[in-house]
Amino acid sequence: MPARIYKQPKAAGQSGLAGTREWVFEYGQTAPRHQDPLMGWTGSQDTQSQLRLYFASCEDAVAYAQREQIGYEVEAPVQRIRKPKVYADNFRFDRIQNWTH
Repeated sequence: MPARIYKQPKAAGQSGLAGTREWVFEYGQTAPRHQDPLMGWTGSQDTQSQLRLYFASCEDAVAYAQREQIGYEVEAPVQRIRKPKVYADNFRFDRIQNWTH
């Protein structure tokens, strides 16, 4: 399975953008996962699938994959749709919702 190069999305429960500026390089899964019969944990013989490498740009991650001769797929980041909100809109006389105070 080829490696995956992507940019981490913003966390759903957070408003900040911390950790979303770096590109992540994840190795593909080369060995099947199995469940431990005693504890029930999922494991694998493939230790590279546990690694994540962080790069400042997509080009750096692609250059690393090419230099190490690793197959890769680049996932383009999804553009954020920003809806600007104005606090004064809460007090407009023609607002649709009822005043709650």
